[in-house]
Amino acid sequence: MDLIAFLTKISIWAIPVLFAITLHEVAHGWMARYFGDRTAELLGRLSLNPLRHIDPVGTVLVPGLLLAVGGPLIGWAKPVPVATRGLRNPRRALIAISLAGPAANLAMAAIWCGVLAAMTRFNGNLTMVGWIALMAQAGIVINVVLAVLNLLPIPPLDGGRVLTNLLPPSLGAKLDRVEPVGFLLVIGLAGFGLFGWLFDPALRLVGRVIGALVGDSA
Repeated sequence: MDLIAFLTKISIWAIPVLFAITLHEVAHGWMARYFGDRTAELLGRLSLNPLRHIDPVGTVLVPGLLLAVGGPLIGWAKPVPVATRGLRNPRRALIAISLAGPAANLAMAAIWCGVLAAMTRFNGNLTMVGWIALMAQAGIVINVVLAVLNLLPIPPLDGGRVLTNLLPPSLGAKLDRVEPVGFLLVIGLAGFGLFGWLFDPALRLVGRVIGALVGDSA
């Protein structure tokens, strides 16, 4: 492994990954508070400080290893706790709370698109501009991937929780039983590169958006 290349990757990807995962979880907590549950707020989990959300395995070890071996970059933070007993209209609230995370990732992808477009117009130190542009590209990719991945209807992913609360309670309870092995299933599928059919169209669409932004700046 080329240590310099690895450290360069870390310098480009660290900030986008940390904030993609952090804001994803904070968005869940904000939405839970909107519907009446202050658990995340009382535990200090509505902070934008990444240290409050880092999972040593999901935020550091797994993404670092995947970067080192050139695998698909996925990761996770400590889940924001939600007490359903404090929610107004729990089923509807849980759907909104689940969708808040992917929505935050899509919003961040849009912001990183704006940063990338700004860099194409900025006349400054080429090394710094190039580094920020690469970071913006990383931010776009990680946020799109996290948004799409989390919408898969597999518990404990957000899409799985949405589907659980859309189904009749008896069927939702059966789907919930997948949760203990659901994330292992997702990691396994990603490790074998079986999500290309899912990510490739999303990333191609984003590529066209970036192309339009950069083209407009030429």
